[in-house]
Amino acid sequence: MSRIGKKAVELPDGVTAAVSGQTIEVKGPRGVLSFTATNDVSIAIDGDRVRVAPRGESKRARQQWGMTRSQVANLVTGVVSGFRKELAISGVGFRARMQDDVLVLSLGYSRDITYPMPDGVTITVPRPTSVVVEGNDQQQVGQVAAEIRAWRKPEPYKGKGISYRGERVFRKEGKKK
Repeated sequence: MSRIGKKAVELPDGVTAAVSGQTIEVKGPRGVLSFTATNDVSIAIDGDRVRVAPRGESKRARQQWGMTRSQVANLVTGVVSGFRKELAISGVGFRARMQDDVLVLSLGYSRDITYPMPDGVTITVPRPTSVVVEGNDQQQVGQVAAEIRAWRKPEPYKGKGISYRGERVFRKEGKKK
């Protein structure tokens, strides 16, 4: 039994959900999000709650049960408050800035890196060493943050690079004489 899947997803005030087949659509103050579940689970709406149940006892049905419930909960969170990832840039001369809808990163390469802002995601640079990625879709926010971080991951000797805010970078001791 999935402990996650057993819990119903509460719909706060101002949020509505509609199920058509295997697709659930959630509307809220920040927009509309939808998710299509596999045929291994069934989605039902009971008043102000969304319940997910497996359609069998197979291992795949149990796996999809908890995952689908988590996805529905993320849809509700996305239309109510949205998701946010903060990135910290550390290193001498490493910085970021916004030019119109393009993020420009100076990371020690011969040229600046330009990253156009995708639809559905907002990128802001409150300080030259900080980048904030916000949006309604958790997967899209995480993907954009991971793509930005991939340009210069934090290295283990000095910790230079782009890391998530609060991420612990494993540091190695340098070469000894």
